[in-house]
Amino acid sequence: MPRKKQTVQQQRRRRVYREGEFSGEATKLKPKGAFRFFQNYTLFAIIGTVALAGGLALSAFYTGSGTIRNDSGSVRGDDVIRETPRAGETSTTGAVTEIKQYTGAPAMTIDPAKTYVATVRTDRGSFKIELLASDAPETVNNFVFLANDGFYDGVSFHRVIADFVAQTGDPTGTGSGGPGYTLPVENADGAFTEGTVGMARPADASSPNNGSQFFITLADTPTLEGKSTVFGRVVEGLDVVRNLTARDPQLVQDPPPGDRIESITIEEA
Repeated sequence: MPRKKQTVQQQRRRRVYREGEFSGEATKLKPKGAFRFFQNYTLFAIIGTVALAGGLALSAFYTGSGTIRNDSGSVRGDDVIRETPRAGETSTTGAVTEIKQYTGAPAMTIDPAKTYVATVRTDRGSFKIELLASDAPETVNNFVFLANDGFYDGVSFHRVIADFVAQTGDPTGTGSGGPGYTLPVENADGAFTEGTVGMARPADASSPNNGSQFFITLADTPTLEGKSTVFGRVVEGLDVVRNLTARDPQLVQDPPPGDRIESITIEEA
Protein backbone atom coordinates (compact mmCIF):
# COMPACT_ATOMS: atom_id res chain seq x y z
CA MET A 1 0.00 0.00 0.00
CA PRO A 2 1.42 3.47 -0.85
CA ARG A 3 2.94 5.25 2.11
CA LYS A 4 0.64 8.27 1.71
CA LYS A 5 -2.50 6.16 1.92
CA GLN A 6 -1.22 4.35 5.00
CA THR A 7 -0.48 7.68 6.67
CA VAL A 8 -4.02 8.93 6.06
CA GLN A 9 -5.54 5.76 7.56
CA GLN A 10 -3.35 6.00 10.64
CA GLN A 11 -4.41 9.62 11.14
CA ARG A 12 -8.04 8.64 10.86
CA ARG A 13 -7.58 5.88 13.42
CA ARG A 14 -5.83 8.25 15.76
CA ARG A 15 -8.68 10.71 15.30
CA VAL A 16 -11.31 8.09 16.05
CA TYR A 17 -9.60 6.57 19.05
CA ARG A 18 -7.76 9.61 20.43
CA GLU A 19 -8.26 9.65 24.22
CA GLY A 20 -10.98 11.98 25.43
CA GLU A 21 -11.84 13.35 22.00
CA PHE A 22 -15.44 12.21 22.06
CA SER A 23 -16.17 12.86 25.73
CA GLY A 24 -17.34 16.39 25.03
CA GLU A 25 -19.48 15.30 22.12
CA ALA A 26 -21.11 12.53 24.18
CA THR A 27 -22.36 15.03 26.75
CA LYS A 28 -24.15 16.91 24.00
CA LEU A 29 -26.25 13.87 23.08
CA LYS A 30 -29.80 14.13 24.47
CA PRO A 31 -32.03 11.15 25.25
CA LYS A 32 -34.98 10.78 22.99
CA GLY A 33 -38.69 10.33 23.82
CA ALA A 34 -39.63 9.38 27.39
CA PHE A 35 -35.97 9.08 28.43
CA ARG A 36 -35.66 12.89 28.43
CA PHE A 37 -37.68 12.90 31.69
CA PHE A 38 -34.87 11.20 33.62
CA GLN A 39 -32.39 13.93 32.70
CA ASN A 40 -34.43 16.66 34.44
CA TYR A 41 -32.80 16.59 37.89
CA THR A 42 -34.69 19.67 39.10
CA LEU A 43 -38.04 18.05 38.37
CA PHE A 44 -36.91 14.89 40.18
CA ALA A 45 -36.00 16.95 43.25
CA ILE A 46 -39.40 18.71 43.30
CA ILE A 47 -41.34 15.45 42.96
CA GLY A 48 -39.31 13.83 45.73
CA THR A 49 -39.87 16.75 48.09
CA VAL A 50 -43.65 16.78 47.48
CA ALA A 51 -43.92 12.99 47.95
CA LEU A 52 -41.98 13.11 51.22
CA ALA A 53 -44.07 15.97 52.61
CA GLY A 54 -47.30 14.23 51.64
CA GLY A 55 -46.24 10.99 53.28
CA LEU A 56 -45.35 12.72 56.53
CA ALA A 57 -48.68 14.60 56.59
CA LEU A 58 -50.69 11.43 55.95
CA SER A 59 -48.80 9.57 58.66
CA ALA A 60 -49.44 12.36 61.16
CA PHE A 61 -53.15 12.39 60.33
CA TYR A 62 -53.69 8.68 61.00
CA THR A 63 -51.52 8.71 64.09
CA GLY A 64 -53.45 11.60 65.63
CA SER A 65 -56.98 10.57 64.63
CA GLY A 66 -57.17 7.63 67.02
CA THR A 67 -60.22 6.19 65.28
CA ILE A 68 -61.31 2.68 64.70
CA ARG A 69 -63.22 1.79 61.53
CA ASN A 70 -65.51 -1.11 61.42
CA ASP A 71 -66.50 -3.40 58.62
CA SER A 72 -69.38 -1.00 57.50
CA GLY A 73 -66.82 1.95 57.09
CA SER A 74 -68.36 3.99 59.99
CA VAL A 75 -66.14 5.64 62.59
CA ARG A 76 -66.92 4.76 66.26
CA GLY A 77 -63.75 5.93 68.00
CA ASP A 78 -61.42 4.46 70.59
CA ASP A 79 -62.59 1.95 73.18
CA VAL A 80 -63.09 3.62 76.55
CA ILE A 81 -62.93 1.56 79.73
CA ARG A 82 -64.90 3.36 82.41
CA GLU A 83 -66.36 2.68 85.81
CA THR A 84 -70.11 2.12 86.00
CA PRO A 85 -71.63 5.47 87.12
CA ARG A 86 -73.37 5.67 90.45
CA ALA A 87 -77.13 5.38 90.65
CA GLY A 88 -78.80 8.13 88.65
CA GLU A 89 -75.55 9.39 87.16
CA THR A 90 -75.48 9.77 83.37
CA SER A 91 -73.06 10.94 80.72
CA THR A 92 -73.04 14.64 79.85
CA THR A 93 -71.19 14.26 76.56
CA GLY A 94 -74.33 13.94 74.42
CA ALA A 95 -74.10 11.73 71.34
CA VAL A 96 -71.15 9.41 71.84
CA THR A 97 -68.33 8.91 69.37
CA GLU A 98 -66.60 6.25 71.43
CA ILE A 99 -67.33 2.65 72.35
CA LYS A 100 -68.17 2.64 76.03
CA GLN A 101 -67.16 -0.30 78.19
CA TYR A 102 -68.07 -0.83 81.84
CA THR A 103 -66.59 -2.83 84.68
CA GLY A 104 -69.92 -4.40 85.60
CA ALA A 105 -73.70 -4.22 85.38
CA PRO A 106 -75.31 -1.13 86.96
CA ALA A 107 -76.81 -1.10 90.42
CA MET A 108 -80.58 -1.35 90.66
CA THR A 109 -82.14 2.12 90.36
CA ILE A 110 -85.58 1.53 88.82
CA ASP A 111 -88.76 0.79 90.69
CA PRO A 112 -90.28 -2.44 89.32
CA ALA A 113 -93.72 -1.21 90.39
CA LYS A 114 -93.52 1.77 88.02
CA THR A 115 -94.12 1.98 84.28
CA TYR A 116 -91.23 2.73 81.92
CA VAL A 117 -91.57 3.59 78.23
CA ALA A 118 -88.60 3.98 75.89
CA THR A 119 -88.86 6.18 72.79
CA VAL A 120 -86.36 4.98 70.20
CA ARG A 121 -85.51 7.54 67.52
CA THR A 122 -83.85 6.19 64.38
CA ASP A 123 -82.97 7.61 60.98
CA ARG A 124 -86.06 5.72 59.73
CA GLY A 125 -88.48 7.15 62.28
CA SER A 126 -89.45 6.58 65.93
CA PHE A 127 -91.12 3.81 67.86
CA LYS A 128 -92.00 3.21 71.51
CA ILE A 129 -91.27 0.24 73.75
CA GLU A 130 -93.17 -0.51 76.95
CA LEU A 131 -90.55 -1.97 79.30
CA LEU A 132 -91.69 -4.89 81.48
CA ALA A 133 -90.03 -3.79 84.71
CA SER A 134 -91.96 -6.15 86.99
CA ASP A 135 -91.25 -9.21 84.80
CA ALA A 136 -87.55 -8.57 84.09
CA PRO A 137 -86.33 -5.94 86.58
CA GLU A 138 -82.57 -6.49 86.14
CA THR A 139 -82.81 -6.39 82.35
CA VAL A 140 -85.02 -3.31 82.29
CA ASN A 141 -82.80 -1.57 84.85
CA ASN A 142 -79.79 -2.29 82.62
CA PHE A 143 -81.57 -1.03 79.48
CA VAL A 144 -82.65 2.18 81.22
CA PHE A 145 -79.11 2.79 82.46
CA LEU A 146 -77.52 2.27 79.02
CA ALA A 147 -80.15 4.41 77.30
CA ASN A 148 -79.68 7.27 79.79
CA ASP A 149 -75.91 7.03 79.45
CA GLY A 150 -76.12 7.41 75.65
CA PHE A 151 -74.67 3.95 74.99
CA TYR A 152 -77.10 3.25 72.16
CA ASP A 153 -76.71 6.61 70.39
CA GLY A 154 -75.33 5.98 66.91
CA VAL A 155 -75.56 2.19 67.18
CA SER A 156 -76.95 0.44 64.08
CA PHE A 157 -79.44 -2.35 63.52
CA HIS A 158 -76.75 -4.75 62.37
CA ARG A 159 -79.08 -7.71 61.71
CA VAL A 160 -82.56 -7.33 60.23
CA ILE A 161 -84.25 -10.44 58.84
CA ALA A 162 -87.78 -10.21 57.43
CA ASP A 163 -90.43 -12.14 59.39
CA PHE A 164 -87.89 -12.89 62.10
CA VAL A 165 -86.02 -10.19 64.07
CA ALA A 166 -84.40 -6.75 63.96
CA GLN A 167 -81.32 -6.79 66.20
CA THR A 168 -79.22 -3.92 67.57
CA GLY A 169 -77.23 -2.86 70.63
CA ASP A 170 -73.73 -3.74 69.41
CA PRO A 171 -71.55 -0.60 69.25
CA THR A 172 -69.06 -2.37 66.97
CA GLY A 173 -71.75 -3.29 64.41
CA THR A 174 -70.32 -6.80 64.09
CA GLY A 175 -72.78 -8.74 66.24
CA SER A 176 -70.12 -9.68 68.79
CA GLY A 177 -69.79 -6.47 70.83
CA GLY A 178 -71.30 -5.45 74.14
CA PRO A 179 -70.84 -3.21 77.20
CA GLY A 180 -68.18 -5.40 78.83
CA TYR A 181 -70.43 -7.54 81.03
CA THR A 182 -73.29 -10.07 80.74
CA LEU A 183 -76.73 -10.36 82.33
CA PRO A 184 -78.65 -13.29 83.80
CA VAL A 185 -81.64 -14.71 81.94
CA GLU A 186 -85.02 -13.46 83.22
CA ASN A 187 -88.61 -14.02 82.12
CA ALA A 188 -87.63 -16.52 79.43
CA ASP A 189 -91.15 -17.96 79.42
CA GLY A 190 -92.65 -14.80 77.92
CA ALA A 191 -94.51 -15.13 74.61
CA PHE A 192 -92.59 -13.98 71.53
CA THR A 193 -95.40 -12.46 69.50
CA GLU A 194 -94.70 -9.81 66.83
CA GLY A 195 -93.18 -6.69 68.39
CA THR A 196 -91.69 -8.46 71.42
CA VAL A 197 -88.36 -7.07 72.68
CA GLY A 198 -85.86 -9.64 73.93
CA MET A 199 -82.22 -9.82 74.95
CA ALA A 200 -79.77 -11.44 72.56
CA ARG A 201 -77.60 -14.29 73.77
CA PRO A 202 -75.05 -16.68 72.26
CA ALA A 203 -76.21 -19.92 70.64
CA ASP A 204 -75.03 -21.86 73.70
CA ALA A 205 -78.14 -22.35 75.84
CA SER A 206 -76.11 -22.16 79.03
CA SER A 207 -74.65 -18.75 78.20
CA PRO A 208 -75.94 -15.57 79.85
CA ASN A 209 -77.47 -12.67 77.96
CA ASN A 210 -75.34 -10.16 76.10
CA GLY A 211 -75.22 -7.01 78.21
CA SER A 212 -76.58 -4.60 75.58
CA GLN A 213 -77.78 -6.36 72.42
CA PHE A 214 -81.52 -6.72 72.02
CA PHE A 215 -83.90 -7.69 69.24
CA ILE A 216 -87.48 -7.02 68.19
CA THR A 217 -89.49 -9.83 66.63
CA LEU A 218 -91.01 -9.09 63.21
CA ALA A 219 -93.47 -11.99 63.43
CA ASP A 220 -94.75 -14.44 66.00
CA THR A 221 -91.68 -16.51 66.88
CA PRO A 222 -92.53 -19.24 69.40
CA THR A 223 -89.18 -20.96 68.75
CA LEU A 224 -87.53 -18.28 70.90
CA GLU A 225 -89.69 -18.96 73.93
CA GLY A 226 -87.84 -20.44 76.87
CA LYS A 227 -84.49 -19.26 75.46
CA SER A 228 -84.33 -15.47 75.69
CA THR A 229 -85.39 -12.80 78.17
CA VAL A 230 -88.55 -10.87 77.27
CA PHE A 231 -88.29 -7.34 78.68
CA GLY A 232 -90.51 -5.16 76.48
CA ARG A 233 -93.08 -4.82 73.71
CA VAL A 234 -93.40 -2.28 70.91
CA VAL A 235 -96.58 -0.33 71.58
CA GLU A 236 -96.22 2.34 68.89
CA GLY A 237 -94.42 2.58 65.53
CA LEU A 238 -94.07 -1.12 64.75
CA ASP A 239 -94.25 -0.19 61.05
CA VAL A 240 -90.97 1.71 61.49
CA VAL A 241 -89.32 -1.47 62.79
CA ARG A 242 -90.75 -3.50 59.90
CA ASN A 243 -89.25 -1.03 57.40
CA LEU A 244 -85.69 -1.10 58.76
CA THR A 245 -83.06 -1.93 56.13
CA ALA A 246 -82.80 -5.68 55.73
CA ARG A 247 -79.29 -7.04 56.27
CA ASP A 248 -77.74 -10.30 57.39
CA PRO A 249 -73.95 -10.09 57.76
CA GLN A 250 -73.84 -13.83 58.43
CA LEU A 251 -75.03 -14.58 54.90
CA VAL A 252 -74.01 -11.49 52.88
CA GLN A 253 -70.36 -10.44 52.82
CA ASP A 254 -71.00 -6.73 52.15
CA PRO A 255 -74.55 -5.93 53.32
CA PRO A 256 -75.93 -2.37 53.06
CA PRO A 257 -75.31 -0.06 56.04
CA GLY A 258 -77.69 -0.61 58.92
CA ASP A 259 -80.16 2.03 60.09
CA ARG A 260 -78.95 3.83 63.20
CA ILE A 261 -80.42 4.69 66.57
CA GLU A 262 -80.21 8.44 67.09
CA SER A 263 -81.32 8.40 70.72
CA ILE A 264 -83.36 6.54 73.31
CA THR A 265 -85.29 8.48 75.95
CA ILE A 266 -86.98 6.93 78.98
CA GLU A 267 -90.29 8.06 80.48
CA GLU A 268 -91.18 6.94 83.98
CA ALA A 269 -94.72 6.93 85.39
